[in-house]
Amino acid sequence: MSLSSQSQHTERAYFERCLRRLEQDVLRMGTLVEESFRLSHQSVFARNLAAAQKIPAIDKQIDRYYRQIELECATLMTLQAPVAQDLRLLSAFMQLVRDLERIGDYAKDIAEIAIKLFPYEPHPCMSEIEAMSRHAQLMLSTSLVSLADLDAEAGQKVKKLDDTVDDAYDRLYETLAYQRDIKGVVEPILLLGLLIRHLERMADHATNIAQRVSYIVTGHRA
Repeated sequence: MSLSSQSQHTERAYFERCLRRLEQDVLRMGTLVEESFRLSHQSVFARNLAAAQKIPAIDKQIDRYYRQIELECATLMTLQAPVAQDLRLLSAFMQLVRDLERIGDYAKDIAEIAIKLFPYEPHPCMSEIEAMSRHAQLMLSTSLVSLADLDAEAGQKVKKLDDTVDDAYDRLYETLAYQRDIKGVVEPILLLGLLIRHLERMADHATNIAQRVSYIVTGHRA
């Protein structure tokens, strides 16, 4: 092996180690986002304010991972002269962590909604909203498993779950928007409207993640 080819081999091995480390960091970030989502769910539906108070610290960790991964992807793109397949992977990672970061932000917002909802009696539609939240969490976990396994088929599975979440959002919006004879203040209705919107957007971002995994594997956008 010539010195030139040996150098190229060494550089390629280093680059592949960087990619594996990046993938592990994305999965670690995903684990934190899952935990934040789970705590936000508990804060609303179990009325667990202690869970809500844990989320800001986790969100800071999520934001650190987001900045770190974006920087590492940009550095590898500019300094390592990656081939087309590598560029596809790095580009997908950068987009994917944006989706994760947004889900984390929504989880933090939901925790704040939980605190504001706490003084009020639970609304009759809470069980349906809880089911919507569980579906969105399943979508996120399925998307992250698809990333770990590089499962190109996960996008279709998650899209079907997203249809369920979208249908729930439409039904719940109709229920909340056209509710009559509201006793007392309207704040809880407004907060629930925000809650279902956040859940619907979290589901959309989970769908994006699964579709980005399909792009990583196949090179085709859904």
